[in-house]
Amino acid sequence: MVKRTRFGRSSVCGFVLASLLITGQVDALEPEHEIRRLMLATEEAVAGENWGEAGEYLNRLQQLEGQKPADYFYFRGRVMLEAGHFNESRAALEKYVSQAGAEGKHYKDALKLITSVEKARKQEGARASQNSQNKSEPVAIIEPAGDESLTKLKELYLAETDAEALVIHANTLLEGVGWRSDQRIVRLDQPADIAYKLDRRNDVISIQESRREEDGRVVKSTESLAVFGVNPQIEWNCESATASCWIYDPRDGSRLMKLSQDREQAEEIARTLGRLIKTMQGVGQPRS
Repeated sequence: MVKRTRFGRSSVCGFVLASLLITGQVDALEPEHEIRRLMLATEEAVAGENWGEAGEYLNRLQQLEGQKPADYFYFRGRVMLEAGHFNESRAALEKYVSQAGAEGKHYKDALKLITSVEKARKQEGARASQNSQNKSEPVAIIEPAGDESLTKLKELYLAETDAEALVIHANTLLEGVGWRSDQRIVRLDQPADIAYKLDRRNDVISIQESRREEDGRVVKSTESLAVFGVNPQIEWNCESATASCWIYDPRDGSRLMKLSQDREQAEEIARTLGRLIKTMQGVGQPRS
């Protein structure tokens, strides 16, 4: 039985303060050593069921350049499960299993956790179905996430604003759905052929695409998306012929992001991008 713990406001503040206190001591560490340090800290936090603290370390790991060890995805899967983000949890755990293999330290536990995620999602679906039957009004399933979910995301990612939490959430999802030309053998320890990362500044979302050429070179390009006047309802679709899913540009309906063929993740990414646009539009509206 998986025990869930809500991250309190006071504990979050404590973790942020602790982070500020130690920042000056680790700035000189090279990325490879900083990754190892944060992985050790994450392992200790998870062992002590300090989920908020573990989430903080994982978020800092995500921002670092360099190859993450397989255990990074195992710990992220555990933290996501505790926070009730089942799609993200399963994606991270499956990535760990694929990368670490049967010889992985957490292999059996990861398989058990994937089963726990599956059961939790079924229970959640059953509760949602029951609630919809008890209501006279139809349930809008297009945008199931409201203010409460944003609050959970801010607690999970230790973000100061809704927009910041949504950016981190989107990048977490994008990290696991990079597109690969060869779908027969997917080695998740190798970078994808096409990958994306979001950033935001003022009223603009930057979408960075990293495309791996045949000679191994990585070409990066950035698409700027100004949010005002844009429909926050993002369309997406998956194609079996090309083994890919697409996120479409809300400005003109053209193809914006090419992802691996994972319908659930594509839908969640589209929803998260739409919520980010809507959130940024609300924050930036002039006051009367």
